Amino acid sequence: MTGPRRDGPDEGDDFDPLASGLDAFGDDLYDGLAEDVVAALAARGATVAIAESVTGGLVCAAITDVPGASAVLRGGIVAYATDLKTELLGVSEVLLGSAGPVHPVVAVTMASAVRVKLGATYGVATTGVAGPGPQRDRAVGTVYIALDGPDGSSVERHQLDGDRADIRDESVVAALRLLLSEASSADGR
Repeated sequence: MTGPRRDGPDEGDDFDPLASGLDAFGDDLYDGLAEDVVAALAARGATVAIAESVTGGLVCAAITDVPGASAVLRGGIVAYATDLKTELLGVSEVLLGSAGPVHPVVAVTMASAVRVKLGATYGVATTGVAGPGPQRDRAVGTVYIALDGPDGSSVERHQLDGDRADIRDESVVAALRLLLSEASSADGR
């Protein structure tokens, strides 16, 4: 299942940096979001493992910044190089050769593999193009965020705007929001 496509602000739109996870100075504001993730996971006794490419460890860093994160974060794998997606996370070499590393199936495979390898309730994965140039036929800002959990897998495609730092920060926000949404909805059952 493919989730929402998130586009950046159009020229003339009123851009709300707080809604995007950025403050007016470009500093990340995902601390509160990460705190909510840790609280939601802890409330249901759930854990998470993260497989990161485009975010290079930033999702794990955001979660570990929260006191008590050790109760919910199993760990992470940063598979930035394409070959590591195969070696560490079992992504098909054929898929990587034909579609490249920025693909929804790659993201889902990464999320599923990290969940199983690290023994977590949820696996989350990020893969995308932060720039400065496109990768194959994927434009700068194309990001896939996947989640694998007890109820199956989902993936969101985002088309983000900004420079490398903006794209990576917004990818962290998207990953945390997806995880929070799942952990919160599971909590209410």
